[in-house]
Amino acid sequence: MDDSSAIADLLRAGLADAGTAWSLGTFGAAAEFRRSDDEDVAPLDGGRIGLVSPRGGIGLCLSDALVPFAYETALGETWSHAVALCLPEAEEIAEARSAVTALGADSEALRAEDRDALLFDLGFGLRTCVVGLRTRDPDAVDVLRGSCGTPALDPQDPRLAALPRSALTFVFDGPIGRIEVAGDAGAGGPRAHVVASVLRLGRTHPATAPIPAGLVPHAHMLPPHPCKDASGTAIPFDPARHDAFQALLARWGDPALFALKQHGLGQGERPNRMPDRWSRSVEKVAQAQAERLRACCPQAEEVAQDQSGTGQVVSGHQALS
Repeated sequence: MDDSSAIADLLRAGLADAGTAWSLGTFGAAAEFRRSDDEDVAPLDGGRIGLVSPRGGIGLCLSDALVPFAYETALGETWSHAVALCLPEAEEIAEARSAVTALGADSEALRAEDRDALLFDLGFGLRTCVVGLRTRDPDAVDVLRGSCGTPALDPQDPRLAALPRSALTFVFDGPIGRIEVAGDAGAGGPRAHVVASVLRLGRTHPATAPIPAGLVPHAHMLPPHPCKDASGTAIPFDPARHDAFQALLARWGDPALFALKQHGLGQGERPNRMPDRWSRSVEKVAQAQAERLRACCPQAEEVAQDQSGTGQVVSGHQALS
């Protein structure tokens, strides 16, 4: 299977899993799409792959330039994980507008019935995505048209906050697709945020994310985490979720960092890599995962240690597979 087919399968599998969340945007401004197991969703029409629900939607464009990159980062006593959907640094939006701009009818809306509503670029001038607002409400149109030509319009602006939330849809649109968030999406569903103080840092991603040089993350796929639910609440360690992401990490991650973590779990030689912030983070992740695996599968760990002849912790769940 070539990479383009594998990438398409990766994205389609994530879209089919209600437990997988998505984000699109940049560091400091992003929209997220998530859904519940019993939420009504429909596939997109046209050439994009994705889903729409009453609370929002996601549409992704398959591109030969798209590079998935899976990684884990230490987070206190636990860890986070994601698959960044990256493009080369040269891939940017056609025009980064630094003032509120009327874009006309949103012909690229995920649902056909929304394509006559008016879309406004809120003027954040980002190179990776347009932060927009779509509406057909006359009062909302008046506010947005009256703001055209002025600097970036914060989504929390009092003039927008005074409008009915049901009249607004936030649209984050970039080279690899878009996420739409209904203004009245409510808790636990799609959401959008813009944090001006973070945007001013000018970063494309957190410094803790080991994104390879020359690539810029435009979106992220967030598979179910083995230690927490969709709301971020801690849950008992789920070995199946853990193994599922380890497969993604082996296929789409940094081979040296993956080998380093496997070594920390007692599997394989230590790679020849100079210590840096990312290798230290991976070692912390390995320690945190070893503790979960030890508590989850103590008997399997003892068998694996006997077989390996080392004092290192081996993934107990994988030792039985």
